[in-house]
Amino acid sequence: MIIKKNLDDFFYYIGGIFMLMGHTIYLLFARKPRFDLLYKQLVRVGLESFPIVFLTSIFIGIVIALQSAYQMQKLSAEIYIAALVALSVVRELGPVITGLVVAGRVGASVSAELGTMNVTEQIDAMEAMATDPVQYLVIPRFLALLIMLPILTVYADIIGILGGFLIGVTKLGIGATQYIKLTFEALSMKDIYSGFSKPIVFAVIIALISAQEGFIAKGGAEGVGRATTRTVVNTFILIIMADCLITAFFYFIRL
Repeated sequence: MIIKKNLDDFFYYIGGIFMLMGHTIYLLFARKPRFDLLYKQLVRVGLESFPIVFLTSIFIGIVIALQSAYQMQKLSAEIYIAALVALSVVRELGPVITGLVVAGRVGASVSAELGTMNVTEQIDAMEAMATDPVQYLVIPRFLALLIMLPILTVYADIIGILGGFLIGVTKLGIGATQYIKLTFEALSMKDIYSGFSKPIVFAVIIALISAQEGFIAKGGAEGVGRATTRTVVNTFILIIMADCLITAFFYFIRL
């Protein structure tokens, strides 16, 4: 009985996410978004996330350069650190770390906001006034994530490469011009496509999971807390799974 209940809850949850995704896609084409709400979410998702993305990205670039220097110096191959940092950041760490940061910061916030509105019956009041909660609450956040997460990822890639550049030039004796040249030579269009496609998928995951958890939250403040926790855990797991699948896809195709 417990297993059956858990399976029923799982399929109910998955079904709710797909229904929300279908409703969201329909509204994207059927109605124009409210740009005042969209602008507000663009600021919250994008501009307010720049400082924390900067800090995480530059330290990741520094750590990659320092850690790889141990082995590269044994082989007298310090010159390859530029390529290693560039590929690691653009392919994997830039998109994934940015996605996780935004999921923890924005996804949890969205879930808490919608969950609070749900348990205080504000969403029911919107439906009673013939206002679609998805149009008013989900679409601006969905579009903001879809627009800003790729931009934040490009920003994180640049800052991460800059972190490696600082170590390579100041500590490893690589010339600045040579480091930049090696970085561009290491990157191919396949790497850029792979790194740029991931934040788009991550944005959809964060938006749908956080909105769904907010809509199904119940049980007062404790229920909102549980919904926020589930949002962070589920988005983290799905982002890592999606990253694995996208990486495998680009590994086996030729561009």
